Amino acid sequence: MRWILTGLFLLLVFPLPSRAAQDVWILIDTSEHRLSVMRKDKVLLTFDNVAIGRYGASRSRMRGDNQTPLGSFQISWVKQHDRFYRFYGINYPNREVADLALSEGRISRQVWENIMNAIESTGLSPQDTSLGGYIGIHGIGKGDQAVHSRFNWTNGCVALTNVQIDQLNPWVKLGTRVVIR
Repeated sequence: MRWILTGLFLLLVFPLPSRAAQDVWILIDTSEHRLSVMRKDKVLLTFDNVAIGRYGASRSRMRGDNQTPLGSFQISWVKQHDRFYRFYGINYPNREVADLALSEGRISRQVWENIMNAIESTGLSPQDTSLGGYIGIHGIGKGDQAVHSRFNWTNGCVALTNVQIDQLNPWVKLGTRVVIR
């Protein structure tokens, strides 16, 4: 366990549990606007009407494009958040995302190496690259419930109501796998 300063956040970081120990995982279906808590292939709990990035979802997400990244991630930090009620940060950009961005020419070899070095040295994905960062699952905080129910409004995160976040909380821990498709 250690403290790490990342941009504006001071995070308490615990070693991630192994994936084999994780039998519960999160599936986010961006086309159905649904988040499901899964155990193997069985749905344990479902939340409908989740909001995603205002410009949809993409495997080629870049900072500022307001798209939700597609792929497989893990919960790497949790923070009580004034604006978003609670924030479950995912390890975006991870190795898979960085490898794809490098192969597509969206990032340089140096940016790729910086991402890899950060992951290897801290266990956390850097949050300040051209691929973006600070992506996660969060509540709406004091935001407008009507806006949430009608629009994709996030900068790339997945948003639930605060009540839904409270219902999700017992199922989420550091290392929980999150698949966004």
